[in-house]
Amino acid sequence: MSKEEELSANPPFDLIILGASGFTGKYVVREALKFLNTPSSPLKSVALAGRNPAKLAQALQWATRPHPPPPIAILTADTTDSQSLHRLCTQTKLILNCVGPFRLYGEPVVAACVDSGCDYLDICGEPEFMERMETKYHEKALETGSLVISACGFDSVPAELGLIFNSRQWVAPAVPNSVEAYLSLESERRIVGNFGTFESAVLGVANADKLQELRRSRPRRARPVIPGPPPPKGSLIEHQKKIGLWAVKLPSADPIVVRRTLALLTENPQGLLGVNENPELTETRKAFWSTVKPAHFGVKIGSKSLLGVLRFITVGMFIGLLGKTAVGRWLLLNFPSVFSLGWFRKKGPSEDEVQSASFKMWFVGRGFSDNRLASQGNTKPDLEIITRVMGPEIGYLTTPIILLQCAPILLGQRDSLPKGGVYPPGIIFGPTDLQKRIQENGISFDIISKSNLPS
Repeated sequence: MSKEEELSANPPFDLIILGASGFTGKYVVREALKFLNTPSSPLKSVALAGRNPAKLAQALQWATRPHPPPPIAILTADTTDSQSLHRLCTQTKLILNCVGPFRLYGEPVVAACVDSGCDYLDICGEPEFMERMETKYHEKALETGSLVISACGFDSVPAELGLIFNSRQWVAPAVPNSVEAYLSLESERRIVGNFGTFESAVLGVANADKLQELRRSRPRRARPVIPGPPPPKGSLIEHQKKIGLWAVKLPSADPIVVRRTLALLTENPQGLLGVNENPELTETRKAFWSTVKPAHFGVKIGSKSLLGVLRFITVGMFIGLLGKTAVGRWLLLNFPSVFSLGWFRKKGPSEDEVQSASFKMWFVGRGFSDNRLASQGNTKPDLEIITRVMGPEIGYLTTPIILLQCAPILLGQRDSLPKGGVYPPGIIFGPTDLQKRIQENGISFDIISKSNLPS
């Protein structure tokens, strides 16, 4: 057995955080260290990786202040150097990729993980990247046993688990028809977003044509059977009185990721078979998915004032119009504070701004109190169930919390998960204890109301 094969068989690290010196990466490091070598955690060894060892050391020092950093391995790897990435994959069971934008830097990392059979999680919110990785690497990942799961941060776990949580409140014979998520960002100071999120949105506009081309080149996915007709489109600006928000459609990755999970669930109604799951886990998985009902899903961003919504629309227009040309993208990415009206800036938010921010994501489900009503041709839902997911700042606090609760599931419950493949998070983590884990770390799931709708 060669040295490389020996490393792959017995990797020295449970996980490696790639891009640990970036804005989000250093928060991921801080979150990981909370669970390193704790009694209930399968996380016993961590390494940090990136292009600049000095910056990685600084990130580690920042993550542990005011205490001295523990002896954590620092490894050099570059997304433009495939050999360094393959070397990285032989040293670990799992890569946490924080290097974005993923369209520019993500594929070499996925390719190295799939080649070596190493598992992979990222915090991507870029639909074109995620779907391209599935198209190119799913079959090989099935063979090599590499489990590749994107969108394991605020994009798109709250949406995935939030929809599943709302769906499970519809007890037979009741069935949902649509679930609309309303995102509200709140802060005691000012809201400042992650520049990487802004950059991903700009590149998303630039790659919209490539995404459509990719979808046309692939076989059509299975479509879930949803009782009743699709919901009406409604007006551009909506006032949701029950949750106190004005709202407008948010062109996020969440609906796309959710649709991928629902398509996979339509193709696999009992979920995905674990590589070595025991009969008890098989029954648990089947029972869980039998309670999840598909629904039309969308996301809107909300504000307590109409002026706030008009601000969302203005920023959306800047990104939508300027993101289509090279000159426009240069302006957006070099002057983010100007074109986002102060919401995004290159240096990111201060620690105070991060700690003072939070989110609420309301899930307004509408459907039928009895499935027979929909099958009889009734077009108007008569029941509404509202649930909510709520947590701290989305980019630097919620995202690391989610990522570092997904990771121990891959490390400690690997036998109950599929052997390999490229998947969205919902179909993998839905039947696991991920919701319970993130609830224990500051993200709540609540039932708000259940009421009859006027006829």
